[in-house]
Amino acid sequence: MDKELIIRSSSDFVDFALLKDGKLIELHKDEEDNNFAVGDVFIAKIRKAVPGLNAAFVNVGFEKDAFLHYHDLGPKLPSLLKFVKRVSTGKHTDFLLKNFQFEKDIDKDGSIADVLKSNQSLLVQIVKEPISTKGPRISSELSIAGRYIVLVPFSDRISISQKIESKEEKDRLKRLVKSITPKGFGVIVRTVAEGKKVAELDTDLQNLLSRWTAMCKKLNKAPHPSKVLGEMNKASSILRDIFNDSFSSIVVDDEELYMQIKDYVHQIAPKKESIVKHYQNGVPIFEKHGIERQIKTSFGRTVSMAKGAYIVIEHTEALHVIDVNSGNRSNKEKNQEDTALEVNMISATEIARQLRLRDMGGIIVVDFIDMGNAENRKKLYNHLRDEMKDDKAKHKILPPSKFGLIQITRQRVRPERNIETREENPNVGGEDIEAPIKVVQRIQQDMERIFKKDYKKVTLNTHPFIAAFLTKGFPSIRSKWFLEHKKWVKVLPRDAYTYLEYHFYDKNGDKID
Repeated sequence: MDKELIIRSSSDFVDFALLKDGKLIELHKDEEDNNFAVGDVFIAKIRKAVPGLNAAFVNVGFEKDAFLHYHDLGPKLPSLLKFVKRVSTGKHTDFLLKNFQFEKDIDKDGSIADVLKSNQSLLVQIVKEPISTKGPRISSELSIAGRYIVLVPFSDRISISQKIESKEEKDRLKRLVKSITPKGFGVIVRTVAEGKKVAELDTDLQNLLSRWTAMCKKLNKAPHPSKVLGEMNKASSILRDIFNDSFSSIVVDDEELYMQIKDYVHQIAPKKESIVKHYQNGVPIFEKHGIERQIKTSFGRTVSMAKGAYIVIEHTEALHVIDVNSGNRSNKEKNQEDTALEVNMISATEIARQLRLRDMGGIIVVDFIDMGNAENRKKLYNHLRDEMKDDKAKHKILPPSKFGLIQITRQRVRPERNIETREENPNVGGEDIEAPIKVVQRIQQDMERIFKKDYKKVTLNTHPFIAAFLTKGFPSIRSKWFLEHKKWVKVLPRDAYTYLEYHFYDKNGDKID
């Protein structure tokens, strides 16, 4: 399994495309005006506590107040409030907490009005970016993420990633981390720390402590509200969270960003530094790696898949609904149950990809094709779980219901990625149409089904623009069809056709449905 990260830079934003075996699985955009990214820490003022919601509204500088629920305060809230007050007034200058006197923990089932008052200063961290009409969601239980560990101030817990399965390795990491963690701080050990030496863990820890200290130094003069600790730039944070030995290349089209990423990879994985490449070809980087084509065919209401199957994705205020369809395919060698299982398995792989690609969150209901065999339903459920194993967002998948529905909950921390793939209709006065590449994709799928029916001679009538797209250039798309299927398709341009219209005919001139 090869992973590639393709990075496109412009003056206003940077796009990150993560490919797995050449297929687009994640797409991120780093915009300069995103001042409320997940992980950012703010010094803020409590605007008001609302006992009825057991939550407080906090002014972090966004147009809507941030929402802070009682369960997101963290047990050490009194200690944090005391620390912020003393540091802000200059009474406390030892930021490493070794000599800091901790306060009693708050009651886990207490009331917001008992612990927070209006106009109090508090350090808070963004856990969910502003979405639609809602302000950001925040927590006062702070954490600073590194490559191998996550530093948790005002804690004494050492936690190990559940994805590390070996008990011996968990015990080893816990013992090492405990020996190097200073008093007053807790640590969460990340999955990528598996097998690492104490020196590497300690270097990561010292970097995080330096970031904590630098943030604390700002508190004395920081206005309220203001950002006192920003997440790393998007390139570094993506590499920090997903980079591993399966990466085969990181390609960047901007020289300055290329140097930054090369330096960062040198720090976290010196042996992999050579995979970072500066792209200088005249062809746009996303075009060269086939990403633009995949974006056009992967976003939108309908997503086509192999063997004629497709899924339809609908969005409501409360949830997302995905409908699985087998298309007009037929296979005489297989019965209905086998066909349903095959289409469902293909769809499960695509759905797992779509959730990551669009960053869909909340409740997702998938209507798979009904299967009567309980063993097949179990096979589908396990396959979907395996496909979503690499998804970094927290998620839960329920087994199929008797109606063939599978329910998924997936963590939503930022707005869903939505790209408009429809384009202006060249036929005057018509509605917007799907991208030309999707028309070509549909033609190809129909043609493959026709070839399976063993037609000796096939003619395609289509709009002149589409006809030219299929036949011009070397090798043309039509030539590739011939090499793959050993059958030649005659393509005839028809001036009277609308842009999306096309028809197949057999050797007798009869239309093929």
